[in-house]
Amino acid sequence: MQTIKFPDKAAWNTLLQRPVMDTTALEAKVEAILRDVQENGDQAVKKYAAEFDKVELTDFAVKPAAFAAAEAALEPALKAAIQQAAQNIITFHKAQQEKTQIIETMPGVQCWRKPVGIEKVGLYIPGGSAPLFSTILMLGIPATIAGCKEIVLCTPSLHPAILYTAQLVGISRVFTIGGVQAIGAMAYGTETVPRVFKIFGPGNQYVTCAKQLVNKRGVAIDMPAGPSEVAVLADESCVPAFVAADLLSQAEHGPDSQVVLVTTSEKVLADVEKALQAQLDKLPRKSIATAALDNSKMILVQDIDTAMEMLNAYAPEHLILACRNELNVADKVTNAGSVFLGNYTPESAGDYASGTNHTLPTNGYATAYSGVSLDSFVKKITFQQITPQGLQQIGPTIEAMAAAEGLDAHRNAVTVRLNN
Repeated sequence: MQTIKFPDKAAWNTLLQRPVMDTTALEAKVEAILRDVQENGDQAVKKYAAEFDKVELTDFAVKPAAFAAAEAALEPALKAAIQQAAQNIITFHKAQQEKTQIIETMPGVQCWRKPVGIEKVGLYIPGGSAPLFSTILMLGIPATIAGCKEIVLCTPSLHPAILYTAQLVGISRVFTIGGVQAIGAMAYGTETVPRVFKIFGPGNQYVTCAKQLVNKRGVAIDMPAGPSEVAVLADESCVPAFVAADLLSQAEHGPDSQVVLVTTSEKVLADVEKALQAQLDKLPRKSIATAALDNSKMILVQDIDTAMEMLNAYAPEHLILACRNELNVADKVTNAGSVFLGNYTPESAGDYASGTNHTLPTNGYATAYSGVSLDSFVKKITFQQITPQGLQQIGPTIEAMAAAEGLDAHRNAVTVRLNN
């Protein structure tokens, strides 16, 4: 990790830049695959599975027997852990449900808002070196609570934990499709895969590009995505070994991940760097974490206020406050995906089991985006009802405003009723 001491504020923007990922060169290739899937459906999906994944797909809908086999194959301890995490996530997300409340804005004029689950949603879980069954919990549980009528899961992985978790959260339509072709299948529909209205889930730069392209054509997506990241604010009260562990837990995601340590202590810099090296040498994914650390920074600043100003400018996906008076410091957070307070709240708790959602804005999008929640799976439809007496109250206001905008038909829609 690069160490920077007391950087000038004018240099912060350059200092806090993420690893650059230019998807421009990918777009033409991804666009061609999406168009092929849109036009040729299952045939195109099978073609790209053979080309990219070296898999000959015949029937890519997972059968009920596969779910039963997955449950039987999974160790009881892991099943118990998944069930505990699921319960915490259910508890947290159920608390986000809203009751419909009718508001009378003036006598005879009633307005209300009703949350309605998005009818069809698609979840994407990548394959690769880690079976991300935890993401199925994070996406499938709020989709189920929201009342989404159709939940489709595409994944190239048939790891037993993937299938067990899908069944646990109520997802029965699972397709063994990966990559860009999976995004295209859910966005446009094929003979086998139903079309959905919103797509969720992580993926590599090809999948990210595909999501962005289908979004331009009207298919909603969860949020702009990028490599995972964490920022840690630490002072002398931190435990350096804990800080190092948190930095490495994000660095092992991928070589394009980024971790940032901001501290007010020279000693913390030295101690964390020493702990990092000791822990890094023991990691099975050492080469991945090492590449990520090349993109990463350790920054020494004058005080906590400067640190928080810098971190709000960075707008991290994950922010850990390993410092004194962490609750007071947390009040200063304005830009972050999810915040972890104190020495005993590891970021991995949010990744798996505390209850909050781990699908979060990256690449600085935390300045304007929230992480996935129950709201991500619902639409809020507004309703209004006006009585004859209410229209007499509000009608002249509408007529005056419509006339001022030169929209006579708008005004007349009120006038004919008042005259009646």
